Amino acid sequence: MRFINPIPFVRNIERSKEFYETRIGLKISGDFGDFVLFETGFAIHQGSTLERTIWGTPISDNTPYGRRNLLLYFEHDDVDAAFEAIAPHVALIHPVERQEWGQRVFRFYDPDGHAIEIGEPLDLSSSDDADLPCS
Repeated sequence: MRFINPIPFVRNIERSKEFYETRIGLKISGDFGDFVLFETGFAIHQGSTLERTIWGTPISDNTPYGRRNLLLYFEHDDVDAAFEAIAPHVALIHPVERQEWGQRVFRFYDPDGHAIEIGEPLDLSSSDDADLPCS
């Protein structure tokens, strides 16, 4: 068993594809209409289509997909440059901040309200496991 990737549901695949390609800088490796796969392994899926595939019918209400229960994590070698390029175009959660474990990150929402974190790469080889956020 191995984990492959998360697939967030999106309301408008074209809007979200443009957001992740233009604002985040991901490259598309496969565009299958209602499903878009990026080179990093990250993928998005048109929510109404995936709802029909999984549950047999789309959810009838317009409940937002992003519900503050999932964080999409990306890394960038220059967090400050990423912040300058992305921040004017998104709803920020917070600007670049140093976290308890020493990593600098900023967070914001994508068009569907999914929380996104952009962080500087961590050198896990020199980290004490007790300092990591997931331990």
